[in-house]
Amino acid sequence: MNQRSRLSLLVVQILIISLLAALFGRLFYLQIAAGPTYRDAAISIQSRDVVAPATRGLIVDASGVPLALNKVGLAITIDRITLDKQSDKGVAVLQRLAKLLKLRYADVFTNTRLCGELVVGKRAGCWTGSRYQPIPITKEADPEIALQIVERSDQYPGVDAQPISIRNYPALVGVNGAHVLGYVGPLTETDLAKGNGKNYFRSETIGKAGLEIQYDSFLRGTPGIRTVIVDRKEAITRESQNTKAIAGNHLITSLDVRLQAAAETALADAVKRGRANGYTSDSGAAVVMDIKTGRILALASYPTYDPNAFEKGLTVQQASDLFSEKKAVPALNRALQGLFAPASTFKSVSVVAAAAAGYDLNASYNCPSQVQVGTRAFQNFDSKDQGRMSLKKAIAVSCDTLWYQIAFDEWLRDGGLRPKSNPKDYFFKAAQTFHLAQKVGIDLPSESTSRLADRAYKKSWFEQNKDFYCNYKTRASKAQQTPFLLQLAAENCVDGDKIRAGDAVNFSIGQGDTVVTPLKLTQMYAAIANGGTIWQATVGKAVVKTDGTVVKTIKPSKLGTLDTAPSTIKFLQTALREVVVSGTGAGVFSGFPIEVSGKTGTGQVFGKNPNGSTKDDTSWFASFAPSKNPRFAVVMMVGQGGFGASTSGVGVRHIYEALFGVRGNKVVPGAAIYPTGKPPTSLPKISPATKPKEVP
Repeated sequence: MNQRSRLSLLVVQILIISLLAALFGRLFYLQIAAGPTYRDAAISIQSRDVVAPATRGLIVDASGVPLALNKVGLAITIDRITLDKQSDKGVAVLQRLAKLLKLRYADVFTNTRLCGELVVGKRAGCWTGSRYQPIPITKEADPEIALQIVERSDQYPGVDAQPISIRNYPALVGVNGAHVLGYVGPLTETDLAKGNGKNYFRSETIGKAGLEIQYDSFLRGTPGIRTVIVDRKEAITRESQNTKAIAGNHLITSLDVRLQAAAETALADAVKRGRANGYTSDSGAAVVMDIKTGRILALASYPTYDPNAFEKGLTVQQASDLFSEKKAVPALNRALQGLFAPASTFKSVSVVAAAAAGYDLNASYNCPSQVQVGTRAFQNFDSKDQGRMSLKKAIAVSCDTLWYQIAFDEWLRDGGLRPKSNPKDYFFKAAQTFHLAQKVGIDLPSESTSRLADRAYKKSWFEQNKDFYCNYKTRASKAQQTPFLLQLAAENCVDGDKIRAGDAVNFSIGQGDTVVTPLKLTQMYAAIANGGTIWQATVGKAVVKTDGTVVKTIKPSKLGTLDTAPSTIKFLQTALREVVVSGTGAGVFSGFPIEVSGKTGTGQVFGKNPNGSTKDDTSWFASFAPSKNPRFAVVMMVGQGGFGASTSGVGVRHIYEALFGVRGNKVVPGAAIYPTGKPPTSLPKISPATKPKEVP
């Protein structure tokens, strides 16, 4: 290498070393020497969002009567920025405030802390919003107390009183509606985790149950956002943006406030009637459906709760009572979450099965006092021998043994305990044509799926429970080791995956492992009434803006049709009318001026109550009316209510009285809820002041 090359290489090396030195010097300056300066600058330009919740949309009935609205409350609020500047961080102020409002200081303290300021496990009631917005302590303060706070600002710095919007369920004409309307509550970390891009803000109030959560994205609106810039001392230096809140849309439902009130009253009275007759009668449900569209006109569950209580705040005891078995779990919506053996109301399904199997629906059959199935004698109701009768009469008087014979014969033809490779399974397939194991699809959360105890179910059940039954003596409690249960466990261990003869005969009368929701049974009887169409149940009709512009229309949807001959459906319709004319429902509807068709059901229940008593029968009445031109399906269930007719049947009659304007045994002109005989199809104009029409 010559001298010139060496010189060039040296120059390059010096240049590279110089650049590296400059680079490291600059990095040192930025990160070490000037670090505090840039850190302060970054801290001084942090932003904070202050959320102004939007006015929540109304929920109204089909005539525009408000079921859920907003009222003005007087909130006592605190300003965390002001309190934090106090020498004791506002402790003395909060203590005085708690005493004045007659609240526990610990609760007031928790309510004014950001969730991140509290340890995990002690965050219940913490503030989910920002410290830059007023934090409410109570939403319904006494005006006199609020005035004291305002006048004594020196004793209550950072405390203010201001109007606030409160979700309110007005209970017009006595409507509760908790299980269908739901309630609202503050946003939680769990809600944020489930948000799925809903753009929730931490201080918002959102729907928690019922229609409130189902249509929350429409009802909630868009909150206003005020963004402020704060320095490192959390002092506001300037405002970055300020957008106004956009009110939520309104939800128009298919409910009628008068019919809803009538259903709730009839259900509560039915529960009381069951108790008066000596039964435990602890719960119930009632559903009214438009059979032409599947729209729900009324839906009630008993026991219920006050949806307004959630705005005030629940005590620990109140929250516990909502899910207490001793209180019959008021939080449970039995209309769409409760599962019960359908009992004799299920015989309508058995009629479809018998027709498919080739039995003559117009022939006569024996109704003996009992039927021997293997080693066990299955009894008729009250062990009565009712002789030979037509199938229509058998439905009317609710003969059991007729179905035992048919179901047992079909079970034997299918191969019994050694079923054929392709059994006919007429009874299971009849239930399937009613979509029994599919959800009704109602626009309410947490609907339960009714259970069809067919061959697939038995295999699945056996896989889950085989170990328990095969080791029953070591796995079961002493109280469960009765002779009957020990024998049952032994049978389940051997052939629990098979449909036994007892399973087949119980299935035919709606007993055994098949269970349905009251809503599902309503859908099934609506399909019988309308000629075979299975409709999806809906409560919402439309979502509209505050100016009346339609945002979304919820249209009726067909889910399927009954796979049976029109003649079978016609037979069912006439047989169900016979129940009310000369059968088990005749006494209840004696003299009633509107023709009603229906079926009673008295479901046997296995098990004991919390107090140790044996569970009473489930009372059912499933119906539709008017019989010759059906429009409405009405179903009532009373848990542990006893006989179907005397408990639920009377309740259903009371609902029809309100529906058709019946007083005594006469129709009062102008008193019907739907004067034209059908629910309204047009959308109403919405006003918070709309009142329900009086019923003469």
